[in-house]
Amino acid sequence: MHITLVKKILADGIPCKKCTEVHSRLEKDGYIDCIDHIAIADEREPNSEGMQLAKQYQVERAPFFILEEAGKPTKIYTIYFQFVKEVLKAESNEQEEAKEILKNNPDLDFL
Repeated sequence: MHITLVKKILADGIPCKKCTEVHSRLEKDGYIDCIDHIAIADEREPNSEGMQLAKQYQVERAPFFILEEAGKPTKIYTIYFQFVKEVLKAESNEQEEAKEILKNNPDLDFL
């Protein structure tokens, strides 16, 4: 299994806030060592590794995780808690997961 984290640097040179939060959470939760590679999607450099990966996998949000496993299709995760739950097999807080899904999908609303 090979895991790549793609983080974004905005056009003004400032790191993406959500990317910084996810990176900090990976460190806090003890999962940073599970990440094999960190690619940077620099909006100022359209050919940066992260921008190319975002284009290749048609991802419009950062951060995101790329999971590659031998003999299986590549999987993309754009939600931290889903990634942790499905890939790292850790217990995730369902309420936090729901909040993140809503935050990343403003067209959704509570029922």
